[in-house]
Parts: sequence; C-alpha cells; structure tokens
Amino acid sequence: MKAIFAHMQSWLRSVTSRERLKTEMEEEIRFHLEARAEDLTRQGVSPGQAMRQAKIEFGEVATHLDEMRRSLGLRWWDDLWSDLRFAVRILRKSPGFTAIAIGSLGLAIGANTSIFSVANELLFERLSVPHPEQLRLLTVTGDEKVVINTIWGRGNLEPTGGRSRYDSFTYPIYQQLKAQNHVLEEIFAFKDLGRANTSVNGNAWSARAELVSGNFYEQLKVEPKLGRAILPSDDMAPGTGAVVVISDSFWNRAFGRSPQVVGTVIKVNMIPMTVVGVNPASFTGAESVQVSPDLFMPLSMVPLMRGSVGNSGSILSSSNLWWIELMARSKPDISEERARAALDVVLRAAVHGTMTIDKDGTMPQIELEDGSRGLNDTARAYAEPLHLLLAMVSAVLLLACANIANLMLARATARQREMSVRLALGAGRHRLLKQVLTESLLLSFAGGALGLLLGYFGRTLLPNLVASAWEDVEMTIPFSWNIFAFTAGITVCTGILFGIFPALAATRAEIGSTLKQAGSTASRRRKAWSGRSIVAFQVALSTLLVVAAALFLRTLAKLNAIDPGFRTDHMLLFDVSPPAKRYPPPKDVELHARLEEDLRALPGVAGVTASDIPLLAGVMMNGGFFIEGGPEKDFNFRNEADRHDMSRFPEMAHVGNDFISVMQIPMVAGRAFTHQDTERSPKVAIINQTLANKYFPNQNPIGRRFTQKLPSSKDRTWIQIVGICADSRYNNLRDEPLPLHFDLYRQQADADSMTFMIRTRMKPESIVPSITTVLHRIDSDLPAMNIRTQEQQIDDNLQQERMFASLTSGFALLAVTLAGRHLRHHLIHRGTANE
Repeated sequence: MKAIFAHMQSWLRSVTSRERLKTEMEEEIRFHLEARAEDLTRQGVSPGQAMRQAKIEFGEVATHLDEMRRSLGLRWWDDLWSDLRFAVRILRKSPGFTAIAIGSLGLAIGANTSIFSVANELLFERLSVPHPEQLRLLTVTGDEKVVINTIWGRGNLEPTGGRSRYDSFTYPIYQQLKAQNHVLEEIFAFKDLGRANTSVNGNAWSARAELVSGNFYEQLKVEPKLGRAILPSDDMAPGTGAVVVISDSFWNRAFGRSPQVVGTVIKVNMIPMTVVGVNPASFTGAESVQVSPDLFMPLSMVPLMRGSVGNSGSILSSSNLWWIELMARSKPDISEERARAALDVVLRAAVHGTMTIDKDGTMPQIELEDGSRGLNDTARAYAEPLHLLLAMVSAVLLLACANIANLMLARATARQREMSVRLALGAGRHRLLKQVLTESLLLSFAGGALGLLLGYFGRTLLPNLVASAWEDVEMTIPFSWNIFAFTAGITVCTGILFGIFPALAATRAEIGSTLKQAGSTASRRRKAWSGRSIVAFQVALSTLLVVAAALFLRTLAKLNAIDPGFRTDHMLLFDVSPPAKRYPPPKDVELHARLEEDLRALPGVAGVTASDIPLLAGVMMNGGFFIEGGPEKDFNFRNEADRHDMSRFPEMAHVGNDFISVMQIPMVAGRAFTHQDTERSPKVAIINQTLANKYFPNQNPIGRRFTQKLPSSKDRTWIQIVGICADSRYNNLRDEPLPLHFDLYRQQADADSMTFMIRTRMKPESIVPSITTVLHRIDSDLPAMNIRTQEQQIDDNLQQERMFASLTSGFALLAVTLAGRHLRHHLIHRGTANE
C-alpha cells in the first residue's frame, strides 16, 4: 500500500510540475551522453568526435524523453493534454458552432437537472433523522365491510384488489399496540392539526401545528438546537403538557432568532404554551420531508386544541375515531413479516376490546410500510407527473444530442481531407477517434457546466409552480452531491452519445481517394443519409413533445373555459378559525355573524358572506339525506352499499344568509335566504338543480323537508327546502356539478373554521388592511388566514394542470427550437452540396 501511495505521489508531482520533470529528464540524458563521451575520450577519441559518437549510440533524445514519460505513466496524460489543447483551438475557430452546441446542451442539461432535483426531493429524499431507513409506518387495510367508519384525516387512499388503505388508528388502539409491542422499537405517534391561531408578544400568527407523543423525539433520535425536546412526562394527563417546540423557520419569523426564546410563553388557540426548544433547521418531523410544522406539542393537549371531531365525542377516549398516525423503528433481529404478524394479532384483540362490531363487520389488517419518507403524500400526488416530466426532459436532451451529432457529422465531412492527411502521416485511427471524442467531451463538459448553473437556479423556481399564490414557498430543493453526480453523469453520457458517430465517421476516411478529391461524392452521400436520419428523428421527437404539450394546454384551456356557476371577479377570500376555548358554541356562530356585519360596513364592500366549504378549494363535505315521507332504507348510510357509494350522499356547505347574492348564483325556483332566516326560525336550505333532478325527479321540491339523520332518530331535525339554485362547481372544475345543498351556518349548533367571501367595488387586494383592522378590533389574537382572491383560489385548484402545461410547453418550445435550427442547417447544407 505504501508503494502504491508513493507511486501516486510521484505521478502527481510529475503531472503538476511538468517543466521541472522535463528539466530533470534532460539533465539525466545529458549526464549519460557526457559519461559516454568521457569513456570514448579516455579511449583516445577526440572530445568533439566522442560527443558525436555518444549521441549516435544514444539515439533520438525526443524518443528517449517519450519513453521515459511512458514509463512514468504520463504518456496518456500527454496525449489527453495535447488533444484538449487541439480541441480548444478547433472549437475557437468555429465560435458559432461552439456557442450553439454549448447553449443547446446547457439548456437541455439544465432542464434535466432542475426536474431531477425536484424529483429527487419529492420522490426519494428521506427524513432528516439518524438511520431513517429503520423507520416503519403502521397502516391498516380493509375490505368493504371493514369496521373503520369514522376517520379524521386521510383514508381510503389506495384501494387496490378490493381493499382500501388507512394510515391512522384510534387512540385506545394505539395505547394497546404500544403496550404490547415486542417486535419493533417503541411505537410513537403524531397528528397534523393544520393551522392554529398563535399569539407571540401580542402579534397574531397563523402557524402549522402538530401533536406528537412524548417519545417522539427520543425514538427519532433528534435533539433540538436550543432547549429540550418534548418528553414522556409532558404527555401524561390530558391537557397538562402545555409546552411547545418550535421549528427553525418559525423561530426566525416570530422571534428573529432570539436566543432567549426558550421559556417564552405564547398562545396557541388561546392556550398559553411555554416554548421549551427549537428544532434543527433540517428537521421536518415525521409526516413530510419537504415542509415542517411550526409548532410541535404533546398529544395530551388534543382535548384543549380539538376537543371532539363530529359525533365522536372526546378524541382520546373515542373508540370509533381513527385519527392518529403511528411509526416505529425496526429491530435488526426480527423480520418484517414476523413483526407484522405479531402486531396484527394485537390489532385484532384491540379492535375487539375497544369497538362495537356489527355482525357483518370485518377486521382490518395491519401493514408495515417504509417510513423513511414519512407519510409520503407528496410522492403519491406527484409521482406520475414527475416521471412524465423526466421522460420529456430526457427527450429534449436526446434532441440536443442529435443536433450536435448532426453538426459534428457535417464538420467530420468537412475535415475528411485533414483526417486523411493525418492518417497518411502515420496517425492511428484510434488516435483520431480519441481526438474527435475529446472535442465532443469538451463540448459536453462546457454544456454541463452551463446546465449545472441553470439547474442550480431552476430548482429554486420550480417549487413556485406547486405553491399557493397566497402562501410563502416553504419547500426548498437542496443542491446535493446526488444532483452534481447526476449532472456529471448525463454530461459524460451526452458527450459520448453525440460524439461517437462523428468520431467513427472521421476515422473511416479513405486516404487515397480523399487526398485525390475522388471520394467526395460518396462521403457526401453517406453524410446526406445520416443527416436525413438524424433530422427525421429530431422532427419526430419534437413533434411528439409538441403534441403532448398541446394536450396539456388543451386540458387547461378547457378547464379555464368552464363556467363555475358563479362570478369570480372582485372577490376576496380569507379564513377565520376561532379557538374553541375562547369561542365555544354558540359563541363561534355569534363571532362569524358579527364579522359579517362589521365587514359589510367597510367602504368599497358590495357584499359579504361566509361558508365552511369554500367553492373550488378542493375540499368537500357530505352527509345523509333522508326525505320526509320517503323510504328510509333508500338513503340508509348504515347500509353497506350506500356506505361505500358516496354518490348517494349529497354534498353540502353551511353558508351565510347573503351567500347566493354575493356569489351571484342564479336562482331557478323558490327564494334565496333572507335575514329573516335566523337561528330561531325554522331551518331552511337551498338545493341545486342536480340534487333536485336526482332526488325529486318530476316533482316540485319547494316546501319538502329532509333530515341528515335517520328519521327515526330522536335528535333528528327537519330542514325545509325553500329554493333551487343553478348548478355551480363545488370542490373542483374537473368534475361535473354534484348534488349539493346549502344550509345556514347561523342555524347550526356550532361553526368552526369559516371562509369569508367579500365582493368589492375596487381591486380586492386593496381592502386587506381594512379587514385586518376589523379583526384586530374584534379580537387582536384572531388572524386572517390564507388571504387570496377567488381567481387565485381557482388557479390553485388547477395547480397540477398548470404546472404540466407550463413545463411541457417550455420543453416543447425548446425541442422545436433545437429541431428547427438544425433542420435549417441540414437544408442549407444540402442545397450547398447540390450546387
């Protein structure tokens, strides 16, 4: 090993000290010549004649120098250095060709690098914790009769083979799994709470909050950069763990990176919480790799943060509400199948012990999935789009390679005489092959350097295509060694790809015929056929990309042309989420009503309304629909077929009295809501035409009543239909109008988060300061969240289609530019050849 290391050191010194090595070798040769001359002089030969004879015996000095460098392993380096210098001179003589080649490659490689950077982050990047490959996400699967009925969060995500996937558990089941687990490391839990109202030093913030178990940090093996982590002692009795660990980003935004942040008391949904730590900048929790929650709080705080969900009662004691995500590290000596089977036994026992199971109900089956990327929702959403985009940018790179290959084939034809002369002077064909490949690789490295630079900046721009217009871009795409390796790899591959055919063409030069100018016609014919093939390939590939881009543009154009069923101009939207502690029912309803009144009085406001389900926001809510006098079994949500046929459940939204007029949805029959419809008057609803046609065919539904619970239920409430409005799109523009009814939120027992819609007589953004003033006057701790226009809301709803259309159009334009440039070059070259 020492000998090899010493040889490497010697070789490096020889390479880096070229002149010194040359001087040393010349001095050694001079020593040998002088020594031989001295020997001859002692034999009686005159000094001049002796030196002459010594040189004759020694031979050519240049040959010896060359052999000495070869013995040191420097000959290939000399050839490479010579080839590089020659390639630089050749490329400098053709600045137009060089600029086009480097620019084409740079754009193609830059596009590939940008998309690969995003794909690497969204599809392959792991959680920033020690040994993320050990993490296992616990999920369950079940058939149509599975006992899982009430879910807070995600569920039914990937139905395959008649089974659906759920990524959450009830809290009692979590406790039993944790207590009886012996096949994994300790199970820990977490739950995304969404946005929370946060007050820091009197300033209101909207912060993303997450609840975690007391062993969360311990099992993830993460230490805060400041303070301490959440401990098991913080997650004991419900409501007692009033501590919070904040993210590095929130520390910067809300505290200006003050080192005195630990010990500060902030309010989260009006609950005082003590900041005990600050997370490392790279830590994003266990749910997502890309975005970190701002606040991490103990699970024991969920009764105060979210006392109940729907009709589930207390969240921690509920045996029917599946809501909490679980994860654990694998044990090295226990196989995954053995661990899964053991936990499945515990799950079945826990389900039987904590839930009431119908006679037809089936047991869920536990699964262990890779947890190194968290819940991996982003990968599920963008896997197919990113694979398609990678295919498209790869096609663009192929086009760039084909373009440069076409140019180099033309140069190879023009340099046939030069190659023939070099062959005639003794150069080997492999030597010419190396020279032409060196030129290709030099071009590719220059293009790769430009592409790396473009990719570095491009990767920071792409997240804007998937971000909401009203939110800061939180996702960052790091520039890692993986990206550098990818760029280097495609650079070398493209250099070889576009250089190999011109190099082979150059080495096929026929010395005699080319020097006599007799082989020019044959060469041009071969060049013409190869050039036509490359041009045909370019035209076909660029046409394919243009067609793909046109399809995405057409889809986007068709979606944009759809009439949403209401007016979208001069509309400003924002969300208000009152904390349950300060605004328990019915105070939350009164708060929203007061906000409507105060906002309506602002100058420039034409109308104000509110809804718990904003239109075209990608959210929806449905429920039972039982018509008075109708057969209960036809709409029984306990019936197996009905339960899994969601089209049997109308969509709904709880709205303000002026909703129909502010949104300007046309009325078809009956009346709209009025301000005489109050919490004390009979409950009323407005249905859309689709619902009327589905549930009241050939009937007049005005005056009919329905309930959302079984008519036999003791607590059921009848709602009277007072009007039919025109159809409007509900959660997105892609689906046809769904059966939908609007109910008044003021006639409900409670009203949680609401979205306010303000129709203005001026530019919507100009009224934002007035809105902030109204909210601050009512409650200084209540922020306006997600302020956006209705057009921005729709654009966000079409985010994926817009991203596809933008990127594919850019790639298609680049492809057409590359193909058109070299089609023109081919036609000009062909015309010149014909002349």
